[in-house]
Amino acid sequence: MQAVILAAGESSRFWPLNQKHKSQIKILGKPLIYWTIKGLKENGVKDIAIVTNSNFSLKEDLETASRDLNVNLTFFIQEKPLGTGNAIFQAKDFIKEPFFIVWASEISIKDIAEEILTKYQATHPQMVLVGAETTTPWDYGIFKLEEGRVVEIVENPDPGKEPSKIKTKGIYFLEPDFFNYYQNLPKHHEADFIDALNIYLKEKKAEFIFWRKDIPSLKYPWDILLISKTMLETESFQNYIAPSAILGENVIIKGKVYIGENCQIGDNNVLRGPVNLENNVKTGAFFEIKNSIVQEGTHFHSGYVGDSIIGKNCRFGAGFITANRRIDRGNIKSIVKGKKIDTGLDYFGIAVGNDTSVGISVSTMPGILIGSDCVVGPGTIVAQNVKDKTTFFAKSSNVQK
Repeated sequence: MQAVILAAGESSRFWPLNQKHKSQIKILGKPLIYWTIKGLKENGVKDIAIVTNSNFSLKEDLETASRDLNVNLTFFIQEKPLGTGNAIFQAKDFIKEPFFIVWASEISIKDIAEEILTKYQATHPQMVLVGAETTTPWDYGIFKLEEGRVVEIVENPDPGKEPSKIKTKGIYFLEPDFFNYYQNLPKHHEADFIDALNIYLKEKKAEFIFWRKDIPSLKYPWDILLISKTMLETESFQNYIAPSAILGENVIIKGKVYIGENCQIGDNNVLRGPVNLENNVKTGAFFEIKNSIVQEGTHFHSGYVGDSIIGKNCRFGAGFITANRRIDRGNIKSIVKGKKIDTGLDYFGIAVGNDTSVGISVSTMPGILIGSDCVVGPGTIVAQNVKDKTTFFAKSSNVQK
């Protein structure tokens, strides 16, 4: 068995955390794609193609993964963003056996692949599809089912015209001859992968798995909060504090936490899990953090961070406060690529890119996104997104008599 892991997208909707591919954000000390590879390996899949683009450094991030996990990783470049089908087709000559197709941040792949293989060994289909229920079918490929069998995938149906509420999870198990069907399409376009799947469906024996324990795909920055929560709150995970980490006096830990190498947690801190702190994170005294993810090298002074994702090497001055809930307790909305998106969350603070500095006594409203290489001046209330490489100050006027 083999696998193709897709990591070639631009991750534009994952801004401001998209300086690398979104699967390179770290949880439990490893990039998310590492856990996807590990899940495949635990099902006996050792021969894996990773499709990326020329702008990302996945190969560098996974230099040790091949050795640590005893898998063979082969990298393919999708030079232009021509869609999922074109990305998969880059691995055509590599695939010689039945193979999985999976997105790079699919942390559930261990359990899903196990069920796929059980189905494959029992009935020997040429195709296995995995679906999950969705409340927004217009955002996905949706299965049309007849008597429990998938007969078609309808891409992004208009609201009210969807054939079901079951979306494709983007996980497939196919025979190598699928590439012939894709190659022989009369027309290639960005969504042509679905065209090829629909033709394949009509001619091949297909099985369908409905996955009830769905975790949202990693599309927007806030999606990583649920992924982190899922990983930290599994029964197998025990709180981890690296031997080199230093905890000050009167540190209170509530719930699940991961604290990486060389972290320094100040006196009288409160960590309300799930909290994931990567290497070299520092906090000052009287700091509280709740349900958040912090990447390497970020420092905080004092204040409160809740339900937030913070990038690498950021600096936050004393008295920094995130608001993580609307005053009316409604769902929090964020502006992504100029559109207001309902996060589906009633708790969400901020997402901040890399290398951003924030002055003292700054506060942020719920759902705010702050880019990389920014400076936010002291005393500022941030109530709108801040673009990359922006200096953002509140106007103030002092009067002296």
